[in-house]
Amino acid sequence: MITDTLANIGQYASVSPRLKLAAQFLETRNCRALEPGKYEIDGERVYALVQHYDTKPQEKGLWEAHRQYLDVQYMAEGSERLGYVPIGQTEVTHPYDETGDYALFAASGDFFTLREGHFALFAPHDVHMPGIRLETARAVKKIVIKVLIEP
Repeated sequence: MITDTLANIGQYASVSPRLKLAAQFLETRNCRALEPGKYEIDGERVYALVQHYDTKPQEKGLWEAHRQYLDVQYMAEGSERLGYVPIGQTEVTHPYDETGDYALFAASGDFFTLREGHFALFAPHDVHMPGIRLETARAVKKIVIKVLIEP
C-alpha cells in the first residue's frame, strides 16, 4: 500500500505504463468537476470510477481485496478513514469473485485518514476497507482508478 499526495503521483508512474495513465488522468483533470460514473482511460485496462457517497461507520465497512486490478483511490472532495491489513493476516469470508474482481475478509487492520488531494494505492495483497467516516458521516467525492495488472 502506498499513500501520498496527488502532487507526487508521477513518482510512482515507473511501476507500470498503465499506472502512468492513471496518474496522467488525475493530474490533467479537474477532478472536483467530474460527474459520477465510469470514465475509460485505456478501455478495460485502465478506467476511473467517480463516486459520490456518504461515509459510513466502521461496523458497516467491508474488508476487500482484488486480484486483477490495482486500486488507485483519490480523494477529490472531503476525507474518509481507510483500513489496511496485509492479506496474510486475514481470513476469507467470501471467496474470490472473478466477475467482480473481489474477495471479502475478516480482519483487524490499521486505519488512516485519506484527505482531499491525497491518494492510496492498493495491490492485490493489500486488503482494505474504504468509505469509513471520521467523527460523523460526510459526503465525499472519490475517484477509484482500476489499473489492470500486467502479466
